[in-house]
Amino acid sequence: MVLRFFLFSVIFLFTSCTEVGKRDNPDDPDGINYQGDQSSSSSYVEPPPPPPLSSSSSVPSSSSSMPSSSSVAPVVPSSSSMPSSSSAPPPSSSSMPTQSGVTYGPDVLYEGETYQAVVIGAQTWFKRNLNYNATGSVCYGNSESNCTTYGRLYNWATAMALPADCNSSSCSGQITGKHKGICPSGWHIPSSDDWNTLMTAVGGASTAGTKLKVTSGWNSNGNGEDTYGFSALPGGYGNSSGSFYNVGYYGGWWTATEYGAPNAYRRFMYYGYATGGSGYDDKAGLYSVRCVQD
Repeated sequence: MVLRFFLFSVIFLFTSCTEVGKRDNPDDPDGINYQGDQSSSSSYVEPPPPPPLSSSSSVPSSSSSMPSSSSVAPVVPSSSSMPSSSSAPPPSSSSMPTQSGVTYGPDVLYEGETYQAVVIGAQTWFKRNLNYNATGSVCYGNSESNCTTYGRLYNWATAMALPADCNSSSCSGQITGKHKGICPSGWHIPSSDDWNTLMTAVGGASTAGTKLKVTSGWNSNGNGEDTYGFSALPGGYGNSSGSFYNVGYYGGWWTATEYGAPNAYRRFMYYGYATGGSGYDDKAGLYSVRCVQD
């Protein structure tokens, strides 16, 4: 009698815990705490894993998702693929080359450097990454020659010219509509909406990487057509611990748009992929900056 009662109790408990609509496993689609597929959000698109340096390794598929920044192993190019320390300084305005079919705005002299400007649709963008030596900015691999080639890398608060604690807390009340940040007067750090406008102007995000990447400088045949003169280069990225990743394979740019307290949106392009991607990262991460005209 006791045994029968015990078996009945076990069966009752099992069926109650597995009743559809009452399971509480967050990974169970039928559970009450199911969180859904967080990677399916249209606003959060991550690049695939870091590229291998070994030619025998396979290239990840476009459906692969990128691990969190804390789990990404560094991919350090060989010294032969790094720009040499003898790289020439940026040319003067009068000697800067121009591209056929590209519409240029007036050059901008800022903090001792001259930046060409290109008109894309209704917007005017810097043709290259910002190389302003703001406090807290770094060169990839701590090599000045990389700053000459790719511009400097900035954490979000530095790029936005906001207090350092904005990297760990929300500072939405301090962000203006066209937030100047460390860009020159008349220019600002592009918001997510600014980047969306750029994607639309070049035919959509699905082919934006091809249209905006420079025609040389990307590893593994990852170059683009540079149709509009945006000349996106793979400047890589870094973190607050002093590690650097994926120069030659990946270019990432901060936006002025926050995502929660400790994160902000960024835009990116990846070698071998035609798309222009969107994602978010810890504000303490180090990414490139482009300026867009007010």
